[in-house]
Amino acid sequence: MVHEPNNWGRFGPDDQRGTLNLLTPAAVLAALTSAVTGQVISLAMPIRGATSSSAPATVPHLRGRPLPQHFMSVDGGDYAAGTRPIGAGLRMADDAVVVTPHGTTTHMDALCHMWAGEELYNGHPAARVRSYGATRCGIEHAGGVVARGVLFDVPRHLGLDRLPAGFRIPAELLAEICDDVRPGDVAVVRTGWPLAWESSPEEYWAGQPGLSADGGRWLAARDVAVVASDNAAIGGLNARQLADEGLEDDLHLILLWRHGVHLAEMLWLEELSAACAGRTGGDFVFVAAPLKIEGGTGSPINPLAIL
Repeated sequence: MVHEPNNWGRFGPDDQRGTLNLLTPAAVLAALTSAVTGQVISLAMPIRGATSSSAPATVPHLRGRPLPQHFMSVDGGDYAAGTRPIGAGLRMADDAVVVTPHGTTTHMDALCHMWAGEELYNGHPAARVRSYGATRCGIEHAGGVVARGVLFDVPRHLGLDRLPAGFRIPAELLAEICDDVRPGDVAVVRTGWPLAWESSPEEYWAGQPGLSADGGRWLAARDVAVVASDNAAIGGLNARQLADEGLEDDLHLILLWRHGVHLAEMLWLEELSAACAGRTGGDFVFVAAPLKIEGGTGSPINPLAIL
């Protein structure tokens, strides 16, 4: 059992959803009032996958992770036995997409994605995570997320295009940007780091800015339902694409494991940043629905911001 403040047992001994339990019907209806103009912005990176081109490598990703693969039956790939006639001169093309969410595309982490010792979030046995899937805390338990989103546009607040690789966002800076964080909110933290990919993949891989441990604890103490960011790990990464913090301060352990806060990573937040720059209030409606992958440690998502 974890010893520092946590949500184990808070939502019952069998809970597998964590702070998503805070998204009650009343909370969802209240969140919908954050939409004012009806503008819808996708917060997802594109999935470019093809076995015959370098397309997958043109989207920000962590080095060494399996890139998306997209097979098309109509262009010679013949994955699904070619195009097929469906009558009246019509034909149909099929897709097959293989995606490893973590580190390669916009995704949500399940509560079984990371743990310490022999227990998952809420004390579920870690032995239930096997090669065939996790029978506890899999992504299928997350369901749809409809919540009030709060944008922490850190680089814009500091007058920067993007944060430097070694920057760790402290709690006091989050509070300076927005101190009106409510239970069930989705905290969306912009670092601007995907812009580094436009310079070169080597610069993108040189490290990543992210939340500090006390920043993560600050958000957890405010009962957020989800923490989302445009970086690859919520917390920062070094040039080896690893976190420098010890176990006590690891952001995944603080948020996923101790508090049951789902994480959404590798978002694209540039359009949202521009749209919110001249807008009164930094809140909006956040919508995301992970695939119901039974026992999955995560799922690709296409999160939406409704302004």
